[in-house]
Amino acid sequence: MIQDYLESVIKQFNYYRSLGEKAFAQIPDEALFKQYNDDSNNIATIVKHLNGNMLSRWTDFLTSDGEKSWRNRDAEFENDIESREVLMQKWNEGWNLLSDVLNNLKAEDLNTLIYIRNEGHTVAEAINRQLCHYPYHVGQIVYIAKMYADEDWKTLSIAKGNSKDYNAGKFEKPKHKGHFTDLETTK
Repeated sequence: MIQDYLESVIKQFNYYRSLGEKAFAQIPDEALFKQYNDDSNNIATIVKHLNGNMLSRWTDFLTSDGEKSWRNRDAEFENDIESREVLMQKWNEGWNLLSDVLNNLKAEDLNTLIYIRNEGHTVAEAINRQLCHYPYHVGQIVYIAKMYADEDWKTLSIAKGNSKDYNAGKFEKPKHKGHFTDLETTK
């Protein structure tokens, strides 16, 4: 069960990473930096925040507090990313670190106590915390990208009006153990 948990969270994080990347691919560079109003974040700012959070949380994950003294969270919301290339570098830097840490965890690590802002979490709880946080922001990225892509948007999940057909295809197959990320769901 513990190995299943680790495999599942790795697949889920990879799935959300891919959603963000599929959203980036559907919009022009300038849409990455457009901001609806002064109180909202653009895609680049969300990426900068995710990068800062990921670097802080996953650097020395088992041995130091997840809120690093070098992190400047407030600066993450002051966008200074000026190109898709820099945005993707920050995106990949954070996700690659997360992936490296998760792929090197062992089952016995899951009950290890770690700290985030001096608050104790088991490793499993810390993973779950981030598995809630990152999809929240990826959802924001997808929503913003969808608005800019407008009628050119290609759905990243089951297309509107296709639920019945999608489900029929699923129920035509015998029951089996699987993970929702194992098959493409964009049909």
